[in-house]
Amino acid sequence: MNSKAIFLVEDNPDDEELTLHALETHKISNHVVVARDGAEALDYLFGTGAYAGRDPDDLPAVVLLDLNLPKIGGLEVLRRIRADERTRLLPVVLLTSSNEDEDRLKGYSLGANSYVRKPVDFDEFVRVAGQLGLYWLLLNQSPWR
Repeated sequence: MNSKAIFLVEDNPDDEELTLHALETHKISNHVVVARDGAEALDYLFGTGAYAGRDPDDLPAVVLLDLNLPKIGGLEVLRRIRADERTRLLPVVLLTSSNEDEDRLKGYSLGANSYVRKPVDFDEFVRVAGQLGLYWLLLNQSPWR
C-alpha cells in the first residue's frame, strides 16, 4: 500500500527547490510528488480532479504540508486527511514558516504528527529538511507495515 514517496505540498517555488535539494543532499532518493495548493493536494490523495484514476490506496510515506496554501489552506487539508478513513493514519508533518502558537496548537489538535518551522538560513533549511526525510522514511515505523 505504501509507495514510499514523499508528498510535498508547497506553493513557494523557492521552498520547493530547497526541500528537493535538501533531500538530494542527504541522499534520500525516494520519489517526491509535489502539489502547489491545497486543492491539488486533496485531489492527489483522494484520486479526484486532475488525479482521477490514481489509486487513492497508494499513499505516500509522509506528507510535508505547508500551512499557507492557495485555494485550500494547510490546516483544512490536514482536517480532511484526518477525516477520511483511508488517510487518517497518514504521517503529516507541518513544514511552515509560521511561528504562531495558534497555528502550532491547531495543527496538533487536528492530528499533525509534527510541526517544524522552516529555517530562514539556507544551510539550516537543508539540514532540517534532510533530517525530516531521514526520520520519516528510515526511522519511523509506518502503521501499514
